[in-house]
Amino acid sequence: MTALASRTESAPTPAKARGGAGHVLAPLAVAILAAAGVAALYRVCVLTSLGQYVDTTAMRGGDVDHPRVVEVLSRTLNGTTLVSLVGVCLAAATIGVLRKRIDLAVGAALLVIGANGTSQLLKMRLDRPDYDGLTTPNSFPSGHTAAAASVAFALILVLPAAVRGMVTMIGAGYVTVIAIATVWAEWHRPSDTVAAVLLVLAWSSLVAFVIRLRRSRHLGPAERHSRVGTVVLLIVTVVAGAAGILGLITTAMSERVTPDLVSGRFAFLAGSAGMTAAVAGAFLIWVRLASGDKPETAPAKTAVRRRTKGGSK
Repeated sequence: MTALASRTESAPTPAKARGGAGHVLAPLAVAILAAAGVAALYRVCVLTSLGQYVDTTAMRGGDVDHPRVVEVLSRTLNGTTLVSLVGVCLAAATIGVLRKRIDLAVGAALLVIGANGTSQLLKMRLDRPDYDGLTTPNSFPSGHTAAAASVAFALILVLPAAVRGMVTMIGAGYVTVIAIATVWAEWHRPSDTVAAVLLVLAWSSLVAFVIRLRRSRHLGPAERHSRVGTVVLLIVTVVAGAAGILGLITTAMSERVTPDLVSGRFAFLAGSAGMTAAVAGAFLIWVRLASGDKPETAPAKTAVRRRTKGGSK
């Protein structure tokens, strides 16, 4: 009786599959929606005259005079080099190997290579009609933003849950500054940066789908998410998103209904709000897709040891 009671008490509760097929297929659905978002942005903001007007007005309105703001934008943009991004990418792969999570290390490398390769391919192959009077080559999507976001996503994927929330907040802030800085420098338009973030989210979600599919029969208990980080990102997404949408609609009305209704700086601030919302929303989704994929190996071994110990009494 004692041995039987000991076995019953010490037997661990089996981990739930966390949604079964829904848990596995959720990243694939996000990848499809993100890719559709990139296509929709290209169709509206590049292939239509109104979209190009709003986009270009937001880009050309970035005449910020505040010295500290200019310093932050300049330093962040100049400090984002190919060498630094490659270094962080290698660090992410190393962390995955050290944690004995080769699948995460490979996944991090794939999402960085895939997102940046696709970004450059689209920029070279997509056409840009000259509706806004600027005879510049296609800049859709932003390579700088794609590089920064992909490296941040790779770090979130390989890092343990204890520090993932903090890195998510830092990464979201960094990518937001990069996105705004490229528009301020007139390297890119707001749609370029938002498309780059969605492109990275699409590739990252595809990697998460493959990882979850591979581990679908050996999933452990779900990891806890940082409530503070989740709330902050959610508030930023909603508030900045509403401000960005209303601002860009007003800018469009300035072209179609009431000329000179808003200034270029207003359009730039509206575009900045939209970019902020897009980055916060993408990081909010990704931090949930990247977590909770630990295989249930350690608990199983512990359960065997406990059953053996209980049976020997």
